[in-house]
Amino acid sequence: MSTATKPKHIGRNISRIRELRGMKQEALAIAIGVSQQYVSTIEGSENVDDERLNSIAEALGVSAEAIKNFSDEAVLNVIGNTYTNNDIVNAGLNYNCTFNPIDKIVELYERLVQAEKDKVEYLEKLMKKE
Repeated sequence: MSTATKPKHIGRNISRIRELRGMKQEALAIAIGVSQQYVSTIEGSENVDDERLNSIAEALGVSAEAIKNFSDEAVLNVIGNTYTNNDIVNAGLNYNCTFNPIDKIVELYERLVQAEKDKVEYLEKLMKKE
């Protein structure tokens, strides 16, 4: 039985961080000045050279060390210790509207009616001139 630790897959870490940041491969490619296919190749690579890793880290808004030491377990641990079910459920219930939406609809309708009245008045003036 081997006690050697499995080497980190840097490309997979880049992919996970990119996904967590809500970034597509195309956006990362543009940020580091390469093609989307090259980003795909990088994400499939177990190792990435330091210079490329630093440019990717800057584009992702993290440090190169964060990419090297990234683990899904740590992210899940942070999420599990930060959020509770009540936070998620109540997030949508705590929205307090600062205006009455019906009032806004009535206001819009009144402006549309006034615009139509102004248009009719203008057209009537044009008809009288002729």
